Amino acid sequence: MNRTFFFSFTVLVFILGVMLGFQLRGANAGNTAVPGDREQKLAMEKKNLVEELYEMQLEINDLSTKLDQAGIGQKEAEEALRLELAKIKRFAGLSEVSGPGVEFIIQSRPGQTEPGPGRNLQNVTDHHLLKTVNELHCAGAQAVAINGQRITTLSEVRQAGEHINVNGVPLSPPYHVIAIGDTPALKGRLELKEGLVDYLNACGISVEALEKDEVVVPASDELYYEYAKIVKKNL
Repeated sequence: MNRTFFFSFTVLVFILGVMLGFQLRGANAGNTAVPGDREQKLAMEKKNLVEELYEMQLEINDLSTKLDQAGIGQKEAEEALRLELAKIKRFAGLSEVSGPGVEFIIQSRPGQTEPGPGRNLQNVTDHHLLKTVNELHCAGAQAVAINGQRITTLSEVRQAGEHINVNGVPLSPPYHVIAIGDTPALKGRLELKEGLVDYLNACGISVEALEKDEVVVPASDELYYEYAKIVKKNL
C-alpha cells in the first residue's frame, strides 16, 4: 500500500459522492412525475451508494492506519541501521570512544646516561610500542591510542629515524599509550613479574602506569579501499 493508492480511493469516493448528488437532485426535480416503483428504485440505489461510501471510508481509514504503521516500521528500521552502523564504526576505530582504562607513559629513563648492572640502555623503539599494544589487546583492551593516534587493524607502528611513525604521523617521546577496558586487568597484565614493564625497565626504559576512571580514545581517519572489493555471495 502507498499514498498513491490512498489518493486513488479518495478520488473514487469523491466521484461517487458527485454521482449520488446528481441522482438525488434528479429525483427531487421530477418527484411528482416519478412513478412509485421508480421512486423505490432510486431510494434503493441511494441506500446502496451510501453503504458503498461507508465501506470505502472504512477502507480509507484502514489504509491510513497501515500507512502510519508502515511509517513507524520504517523509522524502527532506520534506527536499527543507525545503531548497527555506530557499532561497526566503533569496532573499526572510526568513532571516538571513552570509558575506564589506563595510561602508560613510556620514555627513556630520565638522567640515565650509562647502562645499569645487567641493562642495555636504549631509546624507545617501535618494537617496544608494538609489544605494549599487543599486551594490552591480549588483556582485553577495547580501544588503544598512542599520542592521540588510534590503533586499528590497518595501523602501522614503525621506526623512522629519531621518531616513531604511527598511522604515518611522526611521534616523539614521551609516548602516552591509553587503553579502554578492565582497568585492573590491563594494568596487572603489563605489571606481571617478568612481564612487559620489567622487560622495558631492563632496557633502561621508564614506564609509569596510571589507572583512570575515564579516558578518551580518538577516532581514526576514514578508511579508503582502492583495490579491495567486497565479495558478493549468492544467498
